[in-house]
Amino acid sequence: MELFIYVFAALFSVINPLGTVPIFVGLTQEYSASERSRTSLLTAVNIFVILLISFFTGRFILHFFGISIESLRIAGGLIIVTSGFALLTGSFSKHKGMEKERVKNDAFQRDSVSLTPLAIPMLAGPGSISLLIGMYEDYSIISEKIITILAILGVCLATFLVLRSSHYIVKMLGASGINAISRIIGFIVIAIGIEYISSSIIIVLSNVFK
Repeated sequence: MELFIYVFAALFSVINPLGTVPIFVGLTQEYSASERSRTSLLTAVNIFVILLISFFTGRFILHFFGISIESLRIAGGLIIVTSGFALLTGSFSKHKGMEKERVKNDAFQRDSVSLTPLAIPMLAGPGSISLLIGMYEDYSIISEKIITILAILGVCLATFLVLRSSHYIVKMLGASGINAISRIIGFIVIAIGIEYISSSIIIVLSNVFK
């Protein structure tokens, strides 16, 4: 149970569906309630597939390019930290590239926004993918991998519920409330990223000075 809570909390914080709520509302403002629900479901399914593929195939990609798991964790930690700072400073949309006019226009012209830009790069981005690749190496027992998959499924379900309720969340919390929650989550995300970087550096240094 502790592993499930840890993976769920870490992954949910990095993905941060609450930070995507204003963007989701903007992209689906002309949708009907049923269309918004369908888009929320498709986005969650896309995220689950992307994260699951990353979890199981990431190590093969690392081996193909000759990248060590410690290097990945340091790089992933840097991405996670920058994402956390973007949440903390209120520049999440800019960090994800959604403030560029060309990207906005492309998003609004799409028949479906569930895969891009919502699933990629807004939610299932490099930070969450690198986090899961590292977890695959950490949790070698089959039961741990099953728990991790269940936690991924739980995060995707929570993301679906958040996006499906996004219009109500905006009305209830307002822009300032969402911003405040995003800043708190941003602080947690920064801590996760720093933990990844520091633990990897310690491992690298211990191997050097053996």
